[in-house]
Amino acid sequence: MTKLDIEVAEDCILDLLTAISEDNTREGLKETPKRYVKFLNEFLNPEPFNFTTFKGEGYNEMVIVKDIPFYSLCEHHIAPFFGSAAIAYIPNDTICGISKLPRALEMFARRLQNQERITMQVADYIMDQLNPKGVGVVISARHLCMEMRGVKKAGAQTTTSAVRGNFVEAEVRAEFLSLIK
Repeated sequence: MTKLDIEVAEDCILDLLTAISEDNTREGLKETPKRYVKFLNEFLNPEPFNFTTFKGEGYNEMVIVKDIPFYSLCEHHIAPFFGSAAIAYIPNDTICGISKLPRALEMFARRLQNQERITMQVADYIMDQLNPKGVGVVISARHLCMEMRGVKKAGAQTTTSAVRGNFVEAEVRAEFLSLIK
């Protein structure tokens, strides 16, 4: 949970608007510091959740949730990046509520981040919470810091992956990658 000093944050946004020569008294900008701080407070504080698990009843094949949309903020530029993820695991004795995989992604994405770290954090978190035979995570995203500035390559996708446990094995990794296409 990100603790935000709202008054200080609003003053900072007001100072930023002044620094870029904007008229803070203009109707469209009067409430911008409040709106932006409200956005940050909401975005950086996703709803907490319980990682619920259940007996697997003998199920020992791959479980995949794919096309999971997410949004994050680049820690280098504080510009948005967004995309989708595929998260998979092979249970030992326990399965999880399938909504927990997207919730894990949200928990790590909704902060100042980089894509590589999100990918690893989600994989490690699921390994820790579920103790499965293995985990695979693939994230594909567009980074506005790269599209709007610098190299200016609109639509470029960055893909990262993390595999843990038996997903390191070529056969399991290949099955995972073929199933998320």
